[in-house]
Parts: sequence; C-alpha cells; structure tokens
Amino acid sequence: MRTLLEEKSGDTKILHELGRLHHELGESDQEVEVYNRLSEIDPTDAEALRLGKDAAARASMKTGGWTQAESYRDLIKDKKSAVSLEQQSRMASTSESLEQQIEETYGRHEAEPQNVDHARRLGVLYEQKDDTENAIAWYQYAADLTNASDASLVRKVTDLQQSQSDHKIAAHEKFLTSHGPDAPDYAARSEALALVKKQRAELSIDDARKRSERNPTDLQLRFELGERLFEAGRPREALPELQRARQNPKARLKSMNLLGRCYRELGMLDLAAKQLEEAAKEIKAMDAMKKEIVYHLGLVYEQMGEGEKSIGTLKQIYEADYGYRDVAQRVENSYARKSPDR
Repeated sequence: MRTLLEEKSGDTKILHELGRLHHELGESDQEVEVYNRLSEIDPTDAEALRLGKDAAARASMKTGGWTQAESYRDLIKDKKSAVSLEQQSRMASTSESLEQQIEETYGRHEAEPQNVDHARRLGVLYEQKDDTENAIAWYQYAADLTNASDASLVRKVTDLQQSQSDHKIAAHEKFLTSHGPDAPDYAARSEALALVKKQRAELSIDDARKRSERNPTDLQLRFELGERLFEAGRPREALPELQRARQNPKARLKSMNLLGRCYRELGMLDLAAKQLEEAAKEIKAMDAMKKEIVYHLGLVYEQMGEGEKSIGTLKQIYEADYGYRDVAQRVENSYARKSPDR
C-alpha cells in the first residue's frame, strides 16, 4: 500500500485500506497518521475522522498506561486539550482558531522537536492559512526527520513549490499581458518570468528524477523524467531516459515520438526520421498520437530539404483532420506554389 501511495499519494481508497491494515496489526500510531492524511485530503470524510479518533484513543492508552476508557475524552485529563484536539479535526477553521492551533502545535513541537506528526501538522495548518512559505518549510522539516522515506511528505513539498511557482508565473504573465513594453517594470518582470519558469522546470525534473531513483525499474517514471528534461530544453540528457522507457509497451510510442524530437533538436535528422517513421508504422488509425508523430516527421523531412516528402506526409493528417495545427496552411500553400500564374 505504501508503494502504491508513492505514485498516488492522494488516493483515499488506498489510504483507507492502509489504515485498516495498521488497525489489524495493532499499529495505532501509524493508523492515526493515515487517518490524519485522509482528513487533510477530504475534511468531509466522517469515517476517517471517527476512525482517527478511535486510533488516537488506542494510541494514548498504549503510551499512557490506561487500560479502559469510555471515550477518547476520558483519555485526556485536561478538557482544554480535548477541545484543542477536536478543533484540529475541523478543516474549516477560522483565522483566530488557526493561529491558536499553530501556537499550540508549535509548543508541542518545541517539547518534541523530533516528532514528525507535529511538524506535519504545522505544515497542514500553514497550508490552510495560505502561508505557502511556512507550509513548505514545515513539510520539508518533517520530510527531513524521516530521511525522505515518507513519499507523501516529499511529494507535498514538491507540489507546494510547484504551485507557488505557478502562481508567480501567472502573476508575471498577467502583468506583461496588461502592460506594454514601455511600462517601467516590463523588462524586470520579463526576466523574473523567465527565471521562475526555469526554476519551475528544475523542480519538475528534480521531482521526476527522485521518483525514478526510488523505483529504478519503473520505465514509466523513466519516460516522465525524459519528457520533463526534453520540455526543459535538455534533449541530450533526455535521450537515455527515453531510450530505456521505449521498452515499456505503455510508454513506447510516446517515448519514440520524443526521441525523434530530441534527435531533431540535436541536428541528427536521419535518426529523427527513422525513429518517427518506425513509430508512425506501429499505429494504424490516425489518432491523436499518430497525428503528432506524423506532424513532427513532416517537419523533419522539410528540414532535410525533402519538401515533397514533407507535404506528402502532412497530407495524411490533412485528409483526416483539416484543423490540426498549421497542416492545412502548409498543404494548401504547396498547391498554390505549383499553380501557374494567371
């Protein structure tokens, strides 16, 4: 279940199954962690909330030496602590309540600085508060405490960093769209946009590389890493990843398509044509994948100086989908060049 969660960290069915397994094994602390994650994902999941409270009660009985209790409240001598625990289960918290919970959780963290649950909880609270910087810092702290063994924490850090970059990109693009080049900050915002996009690409590559390193035999992860390297303008680094990914039947055609494009970027036009030709032959119907492959094959032929072959290739798409990219313009222009002057 934990292996599945590395790729599907937000899958509630997997989390519920994992919680049930921890319950059967009597691992109440791990069970609490699972149900806390479920409540973070879906605050309306009443079953996760109930099972989480029950697990917390059993965990407290183990650590506190209690042998019987009528409810989880009976396990907490201080009623104020019980109220605080209930507050933490409510995701729709007010700003004042969030500040109080942050203060209380930080106090527990100071008492137990190596406790992963406290650090994770602070990450959740700051995320609810829309304080992304602090949320990332606390999730990263929690991930470091586990030596990056908790894939959900590592993924959370990456997701928040990427989301933060996306917001910055959107803000810069909005400014540049609404202001002309004569605007005082236009040049600076253009540079900032380019930098954030580069950082966003590096984050994406780093995330894909880490997941691939954790699962070196997973060829789908190899493909994702190769794809992100190609999108970041690093075709030479993408080549070995895509060549390996080509062995995966599910990723084969996508890998061959990107391999052809990598070879083209590197000026290896004969290799690009060979790769794309092979990929095109493996698809019978003119579906979305074949259109993309055939389109790039046509561009390669054009770059090789084989104009007739290029147009002949693009005509395959023209006959199936008139509106695909600029195919219609390219094909029709080729007829216009052949027409005698009138």
